[in-house]
Amino acid sequence: MTPFRVDIAQADLDDLQERLARTRWAEELPAPESAPPGPVPPGWEYGVPVSYVRQLVERWRTSYDWRAWEARLNAYPQFTTEIDGQNIHFLHVRSPEPEATPLILTHGWPTTVVEWLDVIGPLTDPRRHGGDPADAFHLVIPSVPGFGLSGPTRQPGWDRYRVGRAWAELMRRLGYSRYGAAGNDGGSLISPEVGRADPEHVRGVHVTQVFSFPTGDPAELEALTEEERGKLAFAEWFVHNRGAYDKLQSTEPQNLAHALADSPAGLLGWHAQLLGPSLDPDFVLTNVALFWLTNTAASAARFYYEDAATAPARQKSNGRGTVVPEPTTVPLGLANFAFDFPSIRTFAERDHRNIVSWNVYDRGSHFSAHDAPDLLVDDLRQFFRKVR
Repeated sequence: MTPFRVDIAQADLDDLQERLARTRWAEELPAPESAPPGPVPPGWEYGVPVSYVRQLVERWRTSYDWRAWEARLNAYPQFTTEIDGQNIHFLHVRSPEPEATPLILTHGWPTTVVEWLDVIGPLTDPRRHGGDPADAFHLVIPSVPGFGLSGPTRQPGWDRYRVGRAWAELMRRLGYSRYGAAGNDGGSLISPEVGRADPEHVRGVHVTQVFSFPTGDPAELEALTEEERGKLAFAEWFVHNRGAYDKLQSTEPQNLAHALADSPAGLLGWHAQLLGPSLDPDFVLTNVALFWLTNTAASAARFYYEDAATAPARQKSNGRGTVVPEPTTVPLGLANFAFDFPSIRTFAERDHRNIVSWNVYDRGSHFSAHDAPDLLVDDLRQFFRKVR
């Protein structure tokens, strides 16, 4: 374990400023005078509009303060270690409560450890944030291999399963014999695999999405409730209409990598398809800046490719010509937020045998740790009370 501090060279920040100042803007059609109601924001019908990228590039150049965010990260103890041939960066924030529950938090794409900054205080020190000290957590917040401060991956094969095994090893090295795992987005794929890799030591797994999909079995579809049918229809719409990042990154991620490594405005535009205008602009810019300053856009995109390449080998026939994943057995909890992927319990129960908490909220987005931290913190607390 090597102590680590974020310390980006000023020359790299100067180069970033020069590139932003020389941005050549994309061409686009004029925004329509009126747009039909629907889930796509007006002006975003073709994807991220030039106006939004212009606005954030101008902020990045003139008022955004990287050094302030660097200092915010450096306010927490950080370390690096090597696991399975890969550098791993992580925050390790211990609670003042000695009996706190160890918890490893995993971000997704296109975010970084910055995703969790707003919940560190309430989770580690509930006494200072109006909570019960018995609900305290010791937090381990790693950068997924290939993302941000962990640096690029150097070998193929870093899918959710390999990351899950690496997280189990990380918690072992830190001396945590009983711990929880939680995550969002890609972290909702990785965290159940921590439980699968280390079931004797993982108390429970908490996620904000359960990515369980139909196998094509007619009996399975017939079992859906009316509400679940609506959720499935939306999920199918999203995959076919807003899933450009998934399609490209899971098939030929290197095609785009050259542009993302050369243009910070291009990197911002690519990531903004999920990090949209509803989020605080400095939160968006800090996540994008970490990918830019570490040159990890390509390796982060490869996570999708590696995962798509190995997932079929992890499935088995259900005897009816379709395949299903082996179900997890560690206790699972879900906090599903209003403006996020709609998890479907019928499919979730097929893939996870031990669901002990399932809560749906009327606010919050795909980035609930940032825009609904109070709800997420409360849900984490209530879930881990159940699995102590």
